[in-house]
Amino acid sequence: MTVLVTGAGGFIASHLTETLLHNGFKVRALIHYNSRGSWGNLEGLKQDLKDNLDVRLGDVTDSYFMRDLIKDCDVVYHLAALIGIPYSYHAPASYVATNVQGTLNVLDACRQSSIRRVVVTSTSEVYGTAIKTPIDETHPLQAQSPYSASKIAADKLAESYFCSFDLPVTVVRPFNTYGPRQSARAAIPTIASQIVAGLPEIRLGSLWPERDLTFVEDTVAGFIALANCEDAVGQVINLGSGQKISIGALAKRLISLSGKEIPVRSTEDRIRPDKSEVGVLLADTTKACRLTGWAAHISLDEGLKRTLEYVSAHLQEYRPNSYQQ
Repeated sequence: MTVLVTGAGGFIASHLTETLLHNGFKVRALIHYNSRGSWGNLEGLKQDLKDNLDVRLGDVTDSYFMRDLIKDCDVVYHLAALIGIPYSYHAPASYVATNVQGTLNVLDACRQSSIRRVVVTSTSEVYGTAIKTPIDETHPLQAQSPYSASKIAADKLAESYFCSFDLPVTVVRPFNTYGPRQSARAAIPTIASQIVAGLPEIRLGSLWPERDLTFVEDTVAGFIALANCEDAVGQVINLGSGQKISIGALAKRLISLSGKEIPVRSTEDRIRPDKSEVGVLLADTTKACRLTGWAAHISLDEGLKRTLEYVSAHLQEYRPNSYQQ
């Protein structure tokens, strides 16, 4: 079986690619074209796994390229996306091109091939600030940033291709995944890199928002379980831990695990517009559990320790003194 992973050089997708290779799949990995030929997070992949890996450099926004790429694939995991929320305030058209048009290209190429399953990656950000908690898949969708608007559009395109063309698509909606290889665009590596670098204070945006944090290995296990579940076809399914923690409390937890004492400060330049900041995200994962038996197993402290260890060993990959959008 040949499996395509788009965005394979990214955070979650690189872990997914590695796991699929460990499980004996042939993986075609799409990595965004760059002049250096870099494989992103797959650069450090062990040599013994590369025999079943076919890396292609390209762009999901090119429909011709995507049609050729998807030929002869059995399963497609679509994770290629622009994901930084603050950057979406400045470059919304880029998000439409990659997240909306790119997803359309993937779906249409899959429609023209004999694809057994398409897994489209959504995000909990499409829910916006929780109207009710925990959040199940029927919760209203609220576009509180250009990023979330583009992901809502992508989700609805996936739904339309299931309804209109019987495309065997599943939309997976992860809540805040974290772990090794995540960029400083996200809260946990931002905090961890500042701790490891020994900065005199931890500088963050708003400290009050609450998030449902899931370790990347659990998220990957959910993706694979849902791709193998026939009852998940045509469905939108949450993946999360079912627990929440505020950004301020999260920072204190990481500082405590590091054995240091460092003050935490909210700075104006990192605070998002009031109506754009999502307050509470807390997953209801009843559906995922009912369909596949999936549940998150790695505790927050264990996941944070493993992330701190990674950042400590790879601090050169981060810029702890600057704000990564």
